[in-house]
Parts: sequence; structure tokens; C-alpha cells
Amino acid sequence: MTETASDIRLANYLRTRRKEEAGDIAVNALSGDASTRRYFRLIPKSGPTSIVALYPDPFDAVATPFYTVGQALIQMGLPVPRLLGQDGALGIYEQEDLGDRTLQHVLGESSASQKIDLYREAIDEIVMAQREAPKVPQRAVCFHTAFDIEKLSWELHYFEKHFLELHRRVDLSVEDRSKLAEGFHSLAAQIASWPRVLCHRDYHSRNLMQHHGRLYWIDYQDARMGPATYDLASLLRDSYVTLDEEFVQERAEEFRQKGAPDETRETFTQRFELMSIQRNLKALGTFGYMAVVRNNPVYLPYIPGTLAQVKRNLDRHPELASLNGVLRRHLEELK
Repeated sequence: MTETASDIRLANYLRTRRKEEAGDIAVNALSGDASTRRYFRLIPKSGPTSIVALYPDPFDAVATPFYTVGQALIQMGLPVPRLLGQDGALGIYEQEDLGDRTLQHVLGESSASQKIDLYREAIDEIVMAQREAPKVPQRAVCFHTAFDIEKLSWELHYFEKHFLELHRRVDLSVEDRSKLAEGFHSLAAQIASWPRVLCHRDYHSRNLMQHHGRLYWIDYQDARMGPATYDLASLLRDSYVTLDEEFVQERAEEFRQKGAPDETRETFTQRFELMSIQRNLKALGTFGYMAVVRNNPVYLPYIPGTLAQVKRNLDRHPELASLNGVLRRHLEELK
């Protein structure tokens, strides 16, 4: 079998960084995420395993968002995997192996009370990040980028292109596009006007790992400033886990009391639901992109549940009736 450029780079890393044991390390490829990174588990004959993230291009190992955001999270006391090695020229980070137990996996074997405890822990970590972020040096890129109206609108139009047009092959009329643009702008403008805190940005059940009895954060390099409800919407309106509506409302209220006690329940609920709409539409755009552009169908099973969440929240907001009307005409699941 011909070695790929990635194989060669990983072999070079092992020779230079783990040279004393390079020949005794087994390398297992892991399934990737929606990014262009590749992941491998290094299994030495003795000692702990580790995870290598192989990026497509070289980088400055101490200047990337992964490194700077990770350092900021550590300063906040948040649980992230330890960095064990790096080689920017080869496009490699090596980090602590947290195992394979994502929150999604753990929930499948948890009792009702354990499930509540897991979500309370995850919510407490959101609250901790929002509370501690202003106290650490603001050098990382996450403190200087935000979910502004441009970013939020871009994500909604990404949904329009990759989910509606490419995946569902919807033929949008000029009027449809105008109404979508108007609805997207209204939703994005409202969300962008809210106070901003630090957000993980992709805080769902596949990016939380249970390790040594605690939930660890992964895939945090795209963190940025945004609404207090952003990570909560990612967690409780998760495409990968179906949660009972009463459970969602109870956990959301617990978050409000801990993380947004100055907001009335009415204001908080409105913001949580609108944020959920934007977040779920963005996720659908990613699922469409992966299926059509990347020819990866792995996310297709999660589309029906995500659309169901979009329907629930859109139906509760008459101010988005025009947007809802266009989507209902073209998406059977929203009717």
C-alpha cells in the first residue's frame, strides 16, 4: 500500500518526538468529525495511549486557536485534555487520550437520575466558563471574535445553500429568497443584539467526554463570544440526543437561575428558543454539506430530529411567520 502524505508526516513525528519507542507504537485511525483534521490513537507497548490530531497544513504550534483557547480554558479551571506534544511544521498536536465515552454514549447507559446529574454537570461548566472568562488574560482569539450579525447570517445562508438547495434540491423562487433573507436578517440581528459571553460554539453530546468521572471539553478551538444561551441551545437542542421537553425546560430553568438570574423567565425562554432555531438551522447546513459536498452520509440520521426541533420553536414565534412559511412550503417535516 502506498504511503499517503499524512502517513509520512505521522511517521516523521514518531521518529522525532517518540523516537525511543517509535517502532513499538501501534497507530489506530479514528473516525473524524466534520473538519479536515484526521485523528489517530497511539498505543505504546507500555504506558498510556494518546491521541494525535493531524491538520492538513503546517501551523505555528503556540499561536493556533486550538492552543490559545485551550490555554485560556485551563486558566479558567475547565477540564480539557492535556497537550503532550506538538510539531507545527508537521501539522500535529498530541494530547491526552480521554477514551471513547462521549456524553452521547454515556447517556445510553444512564438511569434517569444519572442523566440529570450529567446535564447539570455540563450546564455548570457553561456557567463556569461564562463567569471565569473575564478574569483571564484576553489574548486568545476567542475573546476577539463574536457571533455578530454577519456570522449568524452567514450560517443561516449556509443552511439555505447546503441543506435546502444542494441536499433537498429545493428550487427557491425570487420571492422565497427574499423572504428567507428577511427572516434570516431579523433572527440574526435580534440574537446579535444580546449581551455576549464566552461560548464553546459546538457544545453538544459528542464534544463532551466522560473521563475519570468528569465531563471534559473537546473541539473547542472555534470558541468565540456570543449569547449566554448559545451553548445551552447546543446542549439541550442537540441533534444527536432526543430529550423530553419537560427535561429540557427544567434544565434550561436551572441554567437561568445559575447563569442568567437577572433575566425574566419570559425573556430567557424567548432567547433560548430563538437561539435554538439559529443553531439547529446551522447544524442542518453542516449535515447537508457533509452529505453532498463531502459525500459523507454519517449525519443524515440526525436530520429528522433536528427538523422537529426547528418546527417546535418556529411555530412558537409568530414574528418569524414569513420565514416559517417558506420553510414549511419546501420541507414536509415542518408542516
